[in-house]
Amino acid sequence: MELSSFTMQVLKNFASINSNIVIQPGNVVTTMAEARNVLGSANVSETFEQTIGIYDLSEFLSVIGLVDSPKLYFKDTHVDIMSGSGRASVKYFFSDPEMLTTPSKKITMPSTDISFDLDQTTLNNLKRASAALGHEAVSITAADNVIRLSVLDNDNKTSNTYSIDVDGEYDTEDFNFILNISNLRMIPSDYKVEISSKLISQFTSKDEKMDLTYWVALEKSSTYNA
Repeated sequence: MELSSFTMQVLKNFASINSNIVIQPGNVVTTMAEARNVLGSANVSETFEQTIGIYDLSEFLSVIGLVDSPKLYFKDTHVDIMSGSGRASVKYFFSDPEMLTTPSKKITMPSTDISFDLDQTTLNNLKRASAALGHEAVSITAADNVIRLSVLDNDNKTSNTYSIDVDGEYDTEDFNFILNISNLRMIPSDYKVEISSKLISQFTSKDEKMDLTYWVALEKSSTYNA
């Protein structure tokens, strides 16, 4: 098996969410943060024939990079990684999946209360503002018939604030959904964002070449009044 560039991109991104991973049989790769507040899922072109447990995903990806044009041959207990020339190889052993963090079931998104498009430039600006201001929260509110995304200190009403407006849909203006910006660890893309008052959000890539979705838990300080 040769891993596509998209699959490698997914695995590198998922390593930033959780250092370990369990790949289940099929072509869907998922990960979940240790705190269980971020889950990512991607449909990839490869089909895995067995359950694969990897304790250190970043290390595994580095090992793949040790050989040119790597080809992976999966065995019961390990994977043989062979170079395209056949001159170099690595035997990499799997870990017990029971010792690793893996989603126990597929997430079913509750009914959506608000939705909006989040392009990559806007997401990058939010992260830059968070770093500049030292704030971790993104507040999502309604303002003047648009949705306002604000980087602020949610516990300090006089904190310095960065805000940007995006077009979206909502049924009531009485909401304040809070996301921790450190949980927004997505592959660069434009996303459709859907948020439920059940304190869960869904980020779906709008790139037709990427079948990619993330679910991010909202902070408990979020409010919604229908």
